[in-house]
Amino acid sequence: MSEKTKIGFVGCGGIAESHLTGLAKHPDVSLVAFCDINLSRAKEVAEKYGSGAPLCRQDAKTFGDAKVMFDSVELDGAYFCLPPFAHGSEFLAVEHGVPFLVEKPINLYLNQAKEIAAAVAEKHLLTSTGYMNRYRKSIQTVRELLVDDPAILVLGGWIGGTPRPGPSGGGIWSWWVVKDKSGGQFHEQVTHTVDIVRFLCGDVVGVHAFAAKGLNKGAPENYTIEDASVVNLHFANGAVANLWASCSANADGGGVSLNVYANQTTALFTGWEHSLQLLRAGQEKPEVIKGEPDIFAIEDDAFIQAIRQNDPSRVQSSYADGLKTLEVTLAANESMETGKPIEIAVS
Repeated sequence: MSEKTKIGFVGCGGIAESHLTGLAKHPDVSLVAFCDINLSRAKEVAEKYGSGAPLCRQDAKTFGDAKVMFDSVELDGAYFCLPPFAHGSEFLAVEHGVPFLVEKPINLYLNQAKEIAAAVAEKHLLTSTGYMNRYRKSIQTVRELLVDDPAILVLGGWIGGTPRPGPSGGGIWSWWVVKDKSGGQFHEQVTHTVDIVRFLCGDVVGVHAFAAKGLNKGAPENYTIEDASVVNLHFANGAVANLWASCSANADGGGVSLNVYANQTTALFTGWEHSLQLLRAGQEKPEVIKGEPDIFAIEDDAFIQAIRQNDPSRVQSSYADGLKTLEVTLAANESMETGKPIEIAVS
């Protein structure tokens, strides 16, 4: 493919801009279409990253309806940057044969996600999911080591403070703090950690979760998610994990963490960037690998090159793989509600 890869966006919120910042500078990309239910937002983003971008060289069109966008613009690829409850327009990409990247979590409704996955498989369509941490050198290094020295125990999660919407409210807080829209912190945010441990340790076969509610002082009026949760995972190879989420800790000391313990290897990941301290039996000093600050650009380039070269192997997580992570986080939600362990069938 010698011409620029024509890309359209469905959903133009904050996570879309995480991708657009790099894509607007990508020499092989032209951002040609932007769709959002808030049309003024689509126009604002199009002006900033589409026709206003120095490498675009093409006027970008804006839409308030994804169907109209797919019916009227020729696309080589699409991004779906939507809240968990708002998916379904991926069927349009499948219908038009357009490869797509969908941001995590890929859905809130398991049945709909399975239908999309089946449609993708039937079309043999190239897809990607927004689990950018799979592209990190730190994660890839540990994954290679765990092939011969498999993980035994995994601990990790995300700890943050009480959600504080701005003076005007709206935005992400209009849905993130609502369980029926976001699926809760574990489903919407700690999905990244769930996906990493699946990538490192393999299939999850059992989930048992517990939640804390009603303790988060000063939460927004529309707040219905858990204050905190702990989720135990059992892997097909016998390994176990304990993961956690909290959006109620306001005295600092939290953040993102992930510790992986194998027989001869200990991997300590810290921060959103997943910087690594790698300890190995018999080795005096830990190996340190810093997390990449431009991880979205790395993930996006892999997707663009996969399209241009028709090479799905460049993508670290397909839609089908993202579906497996979705099954785990939704099983955790079910377990929080019922108090019962949930089994997951390995396909």
